[in-house]
Parts: sequence; structure tokens; C-alpha cells
Amino acid sequence: MTSKTDFPEPALATSLRFHGQDVAPLSPAEALFHIIPAPLEKSVSYGTGTASGPAEILRASAQLELFDSKSIPADHGIFTAAPVDCHGSVEKALENIQSTVRTSLASKSIPVVLGGEHTVTLGATQAIAEKNNSFGVIQFDAHADLRDSYEGSKLSHACTMKRVWDNDIPLIQIGTRSYSYEEQIFREKHGITYFDAEEICQKGIDLVQIPKNFPEKVYLTFDIDALDSAVFPATGTPVPGGLSWYQAMWLIERCLARRICLGFDLVEFAPINILHSCSFAAAQLVYNTMGYLTRSPINRDYWQLDK
Repeated sequence: MTSKTDFPEPALATSLRFHGQDVAPLSPAEALFHIIPAPLEKSVSYGTGTASGPAEILRASAQLELFDSKSIPADHGIFTAAPVDCHGSVEKALENIQSTVRTSLASKSIPVVLGGEHTVTLGATQAIAEKNNSFGVIQFDAHADLRDSYEGSKLSHACTMKRVWDNDIPLIQIGTRSYSYEEQIFREKHGITYFDAEEICQKGIDLVQIPKNFPEKVYLTFDIDALDSAVFPATGTPVPGGLSWYQAMWLIERCLARRICLGFDLVEFAPINILHSCSFAAAQLVYNTMGYLTRSPINRDYWQLDK
């Protein structure tokens, strides 16, 4: 029987670039966005395949239009880093992700991590914490991921946000709808702001408000299962009743209009060969997020995009 800590990790062609031949190859110093493929798959607990997610997003991105209907985010420069080595222990993989994100931040660029399972967020946020005393995480997800341990591991994808919380990083959770009773008690006890998908469906996206005391700077993590499984079934733990496509887009836009984004990721995409639409949608979500960020006045000022 294959161990859940020994999933095969497919080779990721280093020649793949986000947006393919449409975007000229740039040096890290020339690009605002650094795409960081992180094909980590160590602890998935239902379906498998997240290790193939980064490569499929990169391949599908070549089919995107440069114009996202409002602007051309690629004009700010996109650099695609070499895939992070995620072989070996999960601890070593996280060190490698942290190191790559650290390098991106040193270039005064925005890291965009393509997972892989949700555990990759730990490596990214640890690197960001080295340079920022105060920032929060905005989490789009079907699950709370607040278990202290799952299947014997504290570094399971089901524990990612508990580890983030343990690092004194505040959270906002959007789109949640599948979590344990203990996780709900934890959220209530510690005052974690959350907006469940059912409430958003009932009351609309105006329900989602960032608390005034939430940090000005944020890292945005988007677990693809935040989307309704009828919209996006290509994930290891699909849950019905999630966000629609436009609900997700409008909510990302609202978050980035109000907070400075230090980086973001897309995780838990497990490609299904016959569903090219999911690969394309994942790539589109990444590119749309770039657009929302580069059109946001608060982010344009912070990243000096008008100079």
C-alpha cells in the first residue's frame, strides 16, 4: 500500500512559464510577480493529484488572454521560478519553499505560490514573517484547516491554518462549510473572523467585511475547494455548496482593494485529464488576482506601480 507520505511527485518541466510565449522572459529583478511552483503532496487525505497542479496551471496559462477585460496584469512583469524541490520530508520541502519565497521578497517582488497541497502556505508565510512584523492571512477554503493534528501529523494540510495561528498570524476565513465541531469551537473561542459559504449565499458578498483592526498587510491563500464542487470538481476534497466563480472574484477584488497584498497562493488543485476547464480556471484565477492587485490603489501605491 502506498503511504500517504510517499505520493509520487511528477517532474515539472523547468521550461514552462506562466502565460507561455505571450510574456517575454524576465529576470527576477524585472518582474513584479514571481510564480513559484511548489508540487508538494505529502498529506492529502482523500483524492490525490495536487503534485501535478503547478505544471497544469502553467500549461493552461498559455491559453489565457493577456487582457483580463480590464487591464493587462502581465505588463508589470511575470517571472516563473524553477520548481521547488518538494522531495524528502515535509519539513525539508517547507524549508525549500520558504527559501524560494525569501528570494522573491528580496527582489521586492510578489510571490505567487502554486501548490501542491495547502501545507505550502506555511513555507510562504514563514518567509513573509521574517520581513513583516504584522500581517494577516485571508483564507478562501471549504475547510477550516484548524486541526492541531491530523492522521498523526501536525503538518497535514488539515492543520495549516492552526500552524499559521500558532505563529501569531491573524486569520479571516471565507467560504468555509466543512469542519469539525472542535474547529468551530476553536474559531469561536479565539475570535477568528469567518464567513461560511451558506451565509454568503443567503446574504450576498456584502456580508464579508474585513475587521477594522485586521492588519493592513495580508497574504491571500486560495484553496481551490472554496469554489463550489459543481464549478470546480478537480480537487482532492470537493465540497458542495461553495462559492460561485463571480462571488470568488468579487471577494478577492474587495479584499485587495482594502489591504496590501504581500503575496498569494493557489493550492489543492488536483487536475483531471478530461477537464481542461479546471486547469484553465485555476490559471485564470491566478491571473485575475494579479489584475485585482495591480488595479487596487492601495497596492499600486505600496508597490510603486505608478512610477
